[in-house]
Amino acid sequence: MRRKTMKNLCCVAKTPSNLQPPLTLTPRQSLESAAVYGIIESAADIIERWNTETSTFAKVTSMFYEDKAEAMVFIERVNNLQKTMDLLVTEDPNSERLIRAHRLMEIAMKRLQKEFYQILSMNRAYLDPESVSTRSSLTSARSSYSDFPEYDDNTTSDSIVEVEEAASNVMTDLRSIAECMIASGYAKECISIYKSIRKSIIDEGVYRLDVEKTSQAKAKKMSWEEIEIKIRSWLEAVKVSMETLFKGEKILCDHVFEASDAIRESCFSAISRDGALLLFGFPEIVSAKITKKSSPPEKTFRLLDMYSSIAGNWRAIESIFSFESTSVVRSQALKSLISLSQSIQSQLKDFESRIQKDSTKVVVHGGGVNPLTISAVNHITLLADYSNVLVDILAGSPPPDRSLLPESYFNVSDSDDSPSSELAIRFAWLILVLLCKIDRKANHYKDCSVQYLFLTNNLQHVVSRARYSNLKQLLGEDWVTRHVGKIKQFSDSYKRLAWGPVLATLPENRTVEMSVEEVKERFEKFSESFERAYGKQSVCVVPDTELRDEIKLSIARKLVPIYREFYNTRRSHVIVAGAGGVRNLSSVVRFTPEDVENHLSELFSGEGTSGSSYVSSPLSCLSRQSTP
Repeated sequence: MRRKTMKNLCCVAKTPSNLQPPLTLTPRQSLESAAVYGIIESAADIIERWNTETSTFAKVTSMFYEDKAEAMVFIERVNNLQKTMDLLVTEDPNSERLIRAHRLMEIAMKRLQKEFYQILSMNRAYLDPESVSTRSSLTSARSSYSDFPEYDDNTTSDSIVEVEEAASNVMTDLRSIAECMIASGYAKECISIYKSIRKSIIDEGVYRLDVEKTSQAKAKKMSWEEIEIKIRSWLEAVKVSMETLFKGEKILCDHVFEASDAIRESCFSAISRDGALLLFGFPEIVSAKITKKSSPPEKTFRLLDMYSSIAGNWRAIESIFSFESTSVVRSQALKSLISLSQSIQSQLKDFESRIQKDSTKVVVHGGGVNPLTISAVNHITLLADYSNVLVDILAGSPPPDRSLLPESYFNVSDSDDSPSSELAIRFAWLILVLLCKIDRKANHYKDCSVQYLFLTNNLQHVVSRARYSNLKQLLGEDWVTRHVGKIKQFSDSYKRLAWGPVLATLPENRTVEMSVEEVKERFEKFSESFERAYGKQSVCVVPDTELRDEIKLSIARKLVPIYREFYNTRRSHVIVAGAGGVRNLSSVVRFTPEDVENHLSELFSGEGTSGSSYVSSPLSCLSRQSTP
């Protein structure tokens, strides 16, 4: 029945031969024509309703805010209108329907431009790079909370859901508008709006992070304190920029312009390039500011902080600025790494040179730790904390000659050419340079025993700092063990030179028969020798409490038992021989064993008052290299 009806509708009446017959349409053409008309009129209905030129309501109202469902219908009908226009162009580029469709499309695009601008402008809180970049984190947090039955904070959960949904809806709306405008040939207008608004947000974000353009000329006029403040701000700026600012903008840009790789690249590059170049150009300027002649060693760590910041974010830099048009950002970051690396290498060479050329002649009270040892070891241990980046920084520079290091100086085989091994050699070399300088400074002391105590204290300081820092991991346990052995050698030499003469006043064979005069002479020599030694050594110091107790105990163990035995077995000779009894004893024997113990227990606190602390010893100073 339908087929018969269709046939009757499509049949054409016969006409006289002298008249032009009307256009004959096939059934399919008739249906397509009706469909085109329906699409255009359907689009016209909603487009005219939101025409800002004819409707005051449309002019002051956001379609997506007022009626989201109608906004989606608007997008759908505009998309259908564009498909219809593509069809009409192939059939008749001058048709009235196509002209009408073009006029409607212009009105629709004007409306969508307004909506696109309003959404970008009015939803900055939801489109803030930090909010966008942490959406997945919020989702993960909510999922992790749900894993715990006892977690029942509905307020927090609802807040997370609300933020997620709002941000997601806004981003979806922007993508719908962008895809519609791009498909309709209005990509330029869409991109222009997006770039202008989003670039201002990124530039403002960079400014709020205290990243501003600083020329090399301006930097040279700035004090180090000002530069250091800027470095601290920059370090925080890199962290925020890579975790939120640029990352969030990349996520948003990729989402909105998902349909076009070219547009996505163009937008993100235009928005982020200037801010990123400003950010990653700063270290290069600082490197030029910090020159070898004017920079103390402490500045090395600020350079290392900046190098670590860029190196630690390198994967993120390559990922976020992966486009060809943003390769200039990657290049600038790499230039800054190279510039920082060269400055750090120069600083390390200068640090070594400063140690070698140190000419201060300060004689530290009581053979204590030299200021050079304290400052140099502090610097070296801090450098060890940056070993992960120093491996890369020093990879291209020649290491110290291994033949200059003492045999078995530390546990690294000659065949081990790994970066970590090369770094260990560099640190071992720096410490050796310091110890050689300290060895020369020991000659400032006249008393050889104090020289050895000075060496003991300084090497103890070096080993102690190494043992409880990253230096131990770099140099190895073997290095620590060998230098602990060297400390014992120095300590033993000190004890032999400082207290050996006191011990020598007592007879080696304590059972041998001695006359009263010989006993008196021994007591007198011991008292004089002990008094002289104590007077000199009482002003000496051993800052390390464990080492101090160890040395005192070692001296007491050698001296006190021998003296106690001699005192207990021989003092009766003095008493019997003298008419004065105890009085006569005290005049000859000035120290009881308890007195000796008490005096030794008071050593190395540096509180002695003797004025002869640095009187030259009659013993010649033997070579420290041959000390057993």
